[in-house]
Amino acid sequence: MNTQNNSLAKFPHLCTMPFHKINQQDIAYFKSILEDSYVLTDSEHIDRCAGDQTEDLYYPPEVVLQPGTTGEVSSIMKYCNEQNIPVTPRGAGTGLSGGALPVWGGVALDMKRFNKILHIDKRNFQVTTEPGVITQVLQEALKSEGLFYPPDPASKGSCFIGGNVSENSGGPRAVKYGVVKDYVLNLEIVLANGEIIWTGANVLKNATGYNLTQLIVGSEGTLGVITKIVLRLIPAVKHDLLLLVPFRSAVEACAAVNAVFVAGFTPSALEFMERDALEWSMRYVQSTGIDLPADIAAHLLIEVDGNNMDELYRDAEAISQIVQQYDIGEILFADSHEQKQMLWTLRRKVGEAVKSNSIYKEEDTVVPRAELPELLKIIKELGVEYGFKSVCYGHAGDGNLHVNIVKGDMSDEDWKTKLPQGIRKLFKEVVRMGGTLSGEHGIGLVQKEFMDIAFNSVQLALMKQIKQVFDPQGILNPGKIFMS
Repeated sequence: MNTQNNSLAKFPHLCTMPFHKINQQDIAYFKSILEDSYVLTDSEHIDRCAGDQTEDLYYPPEVVLQPGTTGEVSSIMKYCNEQNIPVTPRGAGTGLSGGALPVWGGVALDMKRFNKILHIDKRNFQVTTEPGVITQVLQEALKSEGLFYPPDPASKGSCFIGGNVSENSGGPRAVKYGVVKDYVLNLEIVLANGEIIWTGANVLKNATGYNLTQLIVGSEGTLGVITKIVLRLIPAVKHDLLLLVPFRSAVEACAAVNAVFVAGFTPSALEFMERDALEWSMRYVQSTGIDLPADIAAHLLIEVDGNNMDELYRDAEAISQIVQQYDIGEILFADSHEQKQMLWTLRRKVGEAVKSNSIYKEEDTVVPRAELPELLKIIKELGVEYGFKSVCYGHAGDGNLHVNIVKGDMSDEDWKTKLPQGIRKLFKEVVRMGGTLSGEHGIGLVQKEFMDIAFNSVQLALMKQIKQVFDPQGILNPGKIFMS
C-alpha cells in the first residue's frame, strides 16, 4: 500500500524488523486465550489499527487482539515477551503523535472491550473504571451522581479514558482544574512479562516509595498496559458563563490572556483561536452563528464556572473590562445552552476542520503563559522564513498553543526537508522561553527526533534505563518517544 511506503520513507530507521514475525502457531496460541472472534486478521480491523489522527501515517499490525479481562492481557503479554513479538496498546485511535501506531507490526492490543465503569464511590469522591470507557460517557455518568471529572480533550466524545491517561491529556478546563495526572490515584497495569501490579493506593496523599502511578501516566503505553484506573473526583459545579471576545490583533489576544490572570481571575477555560481556525471550523460544521468581521484576527473563548451566579456575572463583567483595554470588537455573551454548545463545538472541531483543508502537521507547543505573544510572533516569522502557513489555536490559559502547519502550496521537497528544519527551530525557541515540546499530545512517533532539544544526554539515558527496567525486551509500543 502506498501509504505504508510513505510512512516508512518518513521514518527510515524503522525499515529493519528486529522482532519475531507472527505465524500460524502464534495465531493458534492467541485463539487458545481468546475467542476466535477476538483474534482478527481481516483487512477492516488491520486498517483501522494501522492509523490514528496523526497525519496520513499507516503502519498495519499483523494481528488485532481484543482481550476483555486483565488475565487475558497478562497471558498475551507473557507469550509475546517470550516470543519477542511487539505489542502496541490501542485505544480509540484519536491520538495526534502516532503513539498508537504499530510501527513494527506485531500485535495491536485493542482495548475496546474494557468498557465498564466498575465503581462510583460517592463517599470518597472516586471512580474505578476500565480504560476503554469513552471520556464523555464517564463524565456524564459522574455528573448524574453530582460528581465532576474535569479533563476534557477535544475528542472527549470518542477518545478512551485509558488513552487520556497514557498521554496525560488536558483540554480546555486544565487551566483551572489541571490535567489527567492530577486525578489519577491508582492504576492496575500489566507489565511486559505479563505480571499484574497496582501502582499506588486509593488515597489523596501517598509518600510511600517512588510514585509509580505518575510514572505510568503519560508514558504512552511504553511501560505497561493499563487495565484499571482509579480517579479522584470533585463536586459538580452548577453554573457557567461563556464569552467570545474578538481581537483585531492576534498578538494582543495572546497578551490579554495573561492580563486576566494578573488581575486575579482564573477562568475555567480560556481558549485562543486565530481567525482561520474559527472560519474553517464554521465552514466545516456548516455554522453561521458567529459574525466574523473582516478586521478580526483572533478570538478568545472565556468561560467562568461555579455555584453562585451573582459571582459569575461579576467575574464575567470584570474580565470583559480587562479585555477592553485592547483593540477588540463586540463581545458575545452566550446567553443560552444552545449558544454555548455551538461555541464549544466550533472550538472542538478546529483540528478536524484544518485537517479537512490540507495535508498538515500539528505541533503541541507549550510555554509559560506570559510568553504566548512572543511565541505567536516567532511562529509567524518562521512561516515566512520557511514558507509555510500556520493556523494557531489552543489552551491559551495554560500556555498550550496548537500550531497547525498546513502544506498548502509548499512543494513535496520543501515539506519533506525544509519544514523539519523550521519545526526544530520552533522547538528550540519554545525551550528557550521555558517551554517544552508537547503539552498534551505526547511524543509518540512524530516528535521523538526533537527530544534532544528538550533533554540532554543524561536525562535521555535515565528515561531509557527506566524503559529497560519495565520492558527489557523492548516489546511494548516500540519505536516511540526515543530515536533508538
